[in-house]
Amino acid sequence: MAKYRVTVDTGGTFSDFVFFNEETGKISITKVSSTPKEPFQAVLNGVQELLDQGVAAKDISFFCHGTTVGTNTLLEGKGAKTGLLVTAGFRGIYEVMEQTRGYGPATYDLFFEKPKLLAPPYYTEEIPERVDFRGEVLKPIDIESSLQAIRGLKQKKVESVAVCLLFSFLNPSHELKIKEIMEKEFPEATLSLSYEILPQIREFYRMSTTVINAYIAPVVGRYLGRLERSLREKGVTTPKLYIMQSNGGVSTFQGSAKKPAATVLSGPAGGVIASLGISQRAGIKNIITFDMGGTSCDVALISDGNPVITTQGRINQRPISLPMLDIHTVSAGGGTIARIDAVGGLQVGPDSAGADPGPICYGHGGQEVTITDANLVLGVLNPDKFLGGKMKLNKPKAEKLVEEKIARPLGLNLLQAADGILKIINVKMEEAIKAVSSQRGYDIRDFTLVAFGGGGPMHAGKIALDLGVPSLLIPFAPGVTSALGLLMSDVKHDYVRSKLAALKEIDPEEVNRLFSQIMDQARADLRSEGFNDNEMALQTFLDLRYAGQGYELTVPSPMPPFKAADIDLMRQRFDSQHEQAHGHKAESEPVELVSLRLVSTGLVPQAKLSPVRSTGKKLAAAKSGERKIFFGKEHGMLNCHIYSRELLEPEHKITGPAVIEQMDTTTVIHPEQEATVDSYRNLIVKEKR
Repeated sequence: MAKYRVTVDTGGTFSDFVFFNEETGKISITKVSSTPKEPFQAVLNGVQELLDQGVAAKDISFFCHGTTVGTNTLLEGKGAKTGLLVTAGFRGIYEVMEQTRGYGPATYDLFFEKPKLLAPPYYTEEIPERVDFRGEVLKPIDIESSLQAIRGLKQKKVESVAVCLLFSFLNPSHELKIKEIMEKEFPEATLSLSYEILPQIREFYRMSTTVINAYIAPVVGRYLGRLERSLREKGVTTPKLYIMQSNGGVSTFQGSAKKPAATVLSGPAGGVIASLGISQRAGIKNIITFDMGGTSCDVALISDGNPVITTQGRINQRPISLPMLDIHTVSAGGGTIARIDAVGGLQVGPDSAGADPGPICYGHGGQEVTITDANLVLGVLNPDKFLGGKMKLNKPKAEKLVEEKIARPLGLNLLQAADGILKIINVKMEEAIKAVSSQRGYDIRDFTLVAFGGGGPMHAGKIALDLGVPSLLIPFAPGVTSALGLLMSDVKHDYVRSKLAALKEIDPEEVNRLFSQIMDQARADLRSEGFNDNEMALQTFLDLRYAGQGYELTVPSPMPPFKAADIDLMRQRFDSQHEQAHGHKAESEPVELVSLRLVSTGLVPQAKLSPVRSTGKKLAAAKSGERKIFFGKEHGMLNCHIYSRELLEPEHKITGPAVIEQMDTTTVIHPEQEATVDSYRNLIVKEKR
């Protein structure tokens, strides 16, 4: 029997599945409704669909999951009761935070509040100990006081404990001693050591990341444990069970349970990795990814084939300083709610109808107008072919409530009201695209917009016209592209070691020594996960900044051994990268080394997407009908040819206005545009010449 790889990306409305037959190379897809109350159930439902096709559970050779469990736990404030152990005299670090009220709109918000503490003072204990800035022990850890502190947290019934001691990233001996005590006194609690989660300078960011990890670890751990048991009960035997991480790589279930903070952008990261692989096959190096799903829209930029990585991420105002793909998220999806606000204006978002009850047209009890309802009213969606006909949409009910709740209060007709909803949400998504491109010094005209997700292809055409993006790429399975990315990902781990010194004064041998230690650890970790040395790849980086700056840039460095000549090379790379990121450079200013970084990769055999050849069928064979769609006041109601995506072949050219339907999404080609099918069955959309 053929072996199958199964990947699933869980979204707010639907969970997307990709099934890859290793023998034939054939890819099949499906979507099932998400189950927010029991997220693992949707995963099992999708796997069952594959088993119902006659595939044996033991023939599933690989399983990878993009999950929102950690993210939702953090956003909804439903994590574990978390205790915090800190160096005596420094308990205020977590409470004080950054001593600022935030940036952007928060600057002018009269009602601004800092995020609630995940580990409040009542659950914070001080540990008598002290390590200095050189990593030398000034005051040995007080074992008896540590024991009492841990017993105190146990009496308060905390479920998880974060440990963040001063300068432990240079000398972890005291944190390791606490780990030893915890294993004897409080083994049932989950433990997160800052030395293991984020061994680098900047106390609050290290502490925030460690506390977040501790806060979500029990929830994520229980979820993964329950999911693994359920898969085993179904007969799935493969040891290759992976979770997508925020950095664009995957980790084992066990690794993700220990470091769940690395999974907070798990789902969106899959879409970025898929877009990278798809665009490279299409010969495109500069792309902006545009992933519009049921509840949110995620955008990211890839320049010259390299995704932008950040170590200064935030989730709901909380800093997470682990390496992650730089993904900008806004509340804009198919379930985003439109309503009339208190002053009589049309407001779209940020809240969503989600999967339960969902949009009005789903017929599950939803009473709030959503983006999906607006697209249905305008004629973009076919009510009889949603999800390939698996789900019927109630258009009359959607029209009735859009009329009552939006059109009539605004003095508009039905189509104008629905079009106004889309215009507002499009502007929000356009601002997100500009935030990762033109606002960071990139010329948006040099990029291709890769649109996917259930809603991306419906909105991308208009957005490209508004922003002046010259071309669009719509993957062959846009609605499950994030799940497809899980087939293209390797196991990836990040390591960091802080070393503050002037760049010109660093000793190359010291750098080599530190990198050697990190590389030994990285190789050992990959070997423990079953990788041979020839299946490993290592990349090194240096965090650099101009002297006096409060932030740094991560700059690729030559592989060790590091030589004196490499110092000048790193200086040049840093100046160039600083100019790209901030619009200027200061070549006369001294540069400082802040941290050394290593990315280790365990190479997983990739699912190969093969090009297809045209059979010579005419475009007319793919035409399934016609219907009228409203294209705003610029064009009004236009008659559109409707095409079936699965019947399109390479070299087919579609002239707008047109609609292309498939099981997982609907693509709109505007009157000013035309689309061509390439050899990988992607749609390449450009303005008419």
